[in-house]
Amino acid sequence: MSATTSNRRIHSKLFYRLQHYSVELACLALGGVLVIWSLLPIYNMWMIALNRHDDIFDGSLWPEQPTLQAFRVVITEDFWYLARFWHQFGNSFYVGVAVSFLTLFIGSLASFTVGRMHLKNGWMLTNAALMTYVIPASFLAIPMYRIMQIYGLANHLVSVVAALTTFATPYAIFIFSQYGKSIPMELDESARIDGANPWQIYFRIYLPLMAPALVAVGTYALLLAWNEYLYNFLLLSTPESMTVAVALAQFLNSDESPWNYMMATAIIYAIPPIAIYYGSRRYMAAGLTMGGVKG
Repeated sequence: MSATTSNRRIHSKLFYRLQHYSVELACLALGGVLVIWSLLPIYNMWMIALNRHDDIFDGSLWPEQPTLQAFRVVITEDFWYLARFWHQFGNSFYVGVAVSFLTLFIGSLASFTVGRMHLKNGWMLTNAALMTYVIPASFLAIPMYRIMQIYGLANHLVSVVAALTTFATPYAIFIFSQYGKSIPMELDESARIDGANPWQIYFRIYLPLMAPALVAVGTYALLLAWNEYLYNFLLLSTPESMTVAVALAQFLNSDESPWNYMMATAIIYAIPPIAIYYGSRRYMAAGLTMGGVKG
């Protein structure tokens, strides 16, 4: 009887071990497929950018004669679609920084007012801000365009900054409000006893302690503005006011698009947000996690 029980235990352990290994193997296989699926477009971008125009569609897995000619053309603006590349890059940088700054300032100030100043029915402000996400941003494109025309802001970078700040701020208010609950109120009370006014508490206590959330939301706002296309395309119409995201679409207007120049431009344009993301991901994880679990 004991031998039978022992054999059953051995078979049970082997079964569970095989089941465990099978699950791990399936997860590894799925992870491998997802990694390949994610990296394949990036690989294709590099392959096209390193190819000559005549060799792009030759069917090879890697350029026979890789060249950095496309990157040189982009950097030197030696192509008529790229004649204002660095100016448009500066436009993109301006929009990204402006949207990040305004989102952080408005969001942190709103969360400070609601959470630390004991604003009556302040929770309604946070909920009302989140309710704006019920309507997709694409549905508001035409009304936003009309508003910018009325106020004379059409074809100006300020219109894009205003629109994108409008869409990023509700998320910022929510994250800051949740994260702010982790900051003890006793710090504010001690500062008031020492004679600090609300602005001093906001700048010297609240903002420094909110640093992880500020980095997380600031990076989110920057990436949102950097990659935005619809509102840039709708509100900006001249090459001088365009961002790189809109200027890239001009390559498709040609009968024979220079795909290698287009991919090289996209790779160069993607470098700043990638660097910012990987440089701040540790703070992003801390800020978003704390903001998501505090209730």
